Amino acid sequence: METPDFFELDPGPPTPAPGAYARPEPAGGLWSAGDRVTWVSGLILMLSSFMGWYSGSGVGVTLSVIGWHTGTLGKLVFFIGLVIIVLVVLRELGFELPPTVPESLLLLALGALALIFVLIRLISIPDSVLPADGRGIGLWISLVAAVGVIVGGLLRAAEEL
Repeated sequence: METPDFFELDPGPPTPAPGAYARPEPAGGLWSAGDRVTWVSGLILMLSSFMGWYSGSGVGVTLSVIGWHTGTLGKLVFFIGLVIIVLVVLRELGFELPPTVPESLLLLALGALALIFVLIRLISIPDSVLPADGRGIGLWISLVAAVGVIVGGLLRAAEEL
């Protein structure tokens, strides 16, 4: 006759007491709040380079200039958005940056850089796109997307703590 085992080797997940509140686990992977905000903002930032940043009218013609054609800064905004998307995809595929370079800090720096580039284009209209009567919707979308990348980096930093 054997004695019963009083200690289980694999107890399994703990069961909450009846009537106790079970705290929901945060969603992991691509759908956590910081990741979601980051990749959506990076995608919008990348695509905003192909939206109208300036609009104007000449003699019988209405003109719209996309961000890609505003010079180097418009192209850099596209590539910053592309780098953000690549970082998110590589993280989902299992590639980790070294511990000395936190990904949230890198996203904050890229978002701040994109915000500076967009603010430069918001304040000063390049001479090559004149006559420009005003700013187009693409410039405002890229401004909101750059702020969204910064917010996504802050959310990811909060998730890392």
